[in-house]
Order: sequence, then structure tokens, then C-alpha cells
Amino acid sequence: MEQYKKEFIEFMVDSNVLKFGEFTLKSGRKSPFFMNAGAYVTGSQLRRLGEYYAKAVYDNYGADFDVFFGPAYKGIPLAVTTAIAFSELYGKEIRYCSNRKEVKDHGDTGILLGSSLNDGDRVVIIEDVTTSGKSIEETFPILKAQADVEVVGLMVSLNRQERGKTQMNALAEIRETYGIKTGAIVTMEEVTEHLYNREYNGRILIDDGIKAKIDAYYEQYGAK
Repeated sequence: MEQYKKEFIEFMVDSNVLKFGEFTLKSGRKSPFFMNAGAYVTGSQLRRLGEYYAKAVYDNYGADFDVFFGPAYKGIPLAVTTAIAFSELYGKEIRYCSNRKEVKDHGDTGILLGSSLNDGDRVVIIEDVTTSGKSIEETFPILKAQADVEVVGLMVSLNRQERGKTQMNALAEIRETYGIKTGAIVTMEEVTEHLYNREYNGRILIDDGIKAKIDAYYEQYGAK
């Protein structure tokens, strides 16, 4: 596992973004872990988060694209901080774009924030986590309505590796449905591998008990 992935896993824990216990998800599933990207709230956290996204994007897509698109609302700061980090790390200016939930009819009108989209633009979508793929269903029509763009791929922070609408995980479903490459900074399998029975900051986050619950969860909901 790459060093930046190990650092990112610990960063999620330190930022109180990744927790272990018992959580009820929007889907109704009882999960032994929970990730909330809304807990990244400070300048230093957002700076580091952008760097991790930028490194993962570069590993997956290189630098041959033009725009980071962040779906409203959580995707907005993610796309912004990734664009900043990409410029600093790789010396290439990638434009930032996002959508509004409601179309603005005065001043800076329209549905987009940041850069406009142009025919031929190559776009990487930046999201926090994808469970059902619903946000991508909403994002694609928005992108295609603005210009004849090419969506290069989607990058999320954590691949939960559980079933979406089919037996495949949500990222695989998106890849098959839209024909785009998908990636994640880390997978839940990598998180478990890195933290299992390993003391971190004086405690073991994934002990035998939590590991058994994670295994049981994936036995029931894991992607095939």
C-alpha cells in the first residue's frame, strides 16, 4: 500500500471523519463504521485533504484533463482544494467547476459555479463517498447540458466496497453504466488491513470484535 494511503487512513481517524462502532446509514443498513467528510472543517485539514485527492487523481488519471467538477454541496470544497493542491504538486492549472442546487436568475446567473464548461473539456468528478450512485445520475445530465464534455473519471475518498443497486459496488456500477474510470483514495479493505490489531494513538481501532462485525457486514452487504 502506498505511503500516502496509510497517512490518509490515519488522517481520517485524526479528523474524526472515520469512526467505528454501530451506525445506521441512510439505506437503513447497520454499519460497524461510518465516514463523514463534513468533519473536515479547518484550513489545515482541507489543505491535506486536497493533497491526498490530488495524488490519487494523478495516480489514476495523470494530468491530461481540464476541470475538477464538485457536485453540490459536499463536492464544492473538495473540488476547490483538489485544484489548489494539483497546481502546487504537479504544476498544472486545473479549472474548478460546480453546480448550484437552484438556478440563479440574477447577477452571476446559471446553474454553474466557478469555471464555465467548454466543448471538448475533459472532466474529473470529485466526491466524498458514493454508495448508491445517485449523485452521479444527477451530475451527468448537468455536465452534458452545459457543453460537449468528456468525463474522464470519478474520484472519491473511500470505496466502501458494498453492493449498490446490483451485486456490484457502486463505483463498479458507475463504471459500467457510464463507461468512465472510477477510483478512490483508499478502499475499506485497505483501511481494515492498515488498522487491524494495530495500536494507533494509544488504542486499537479495529480489534478482533470490530473486525468480526466488519466481516459480518460484508458477508451480508459486500459487493460480489
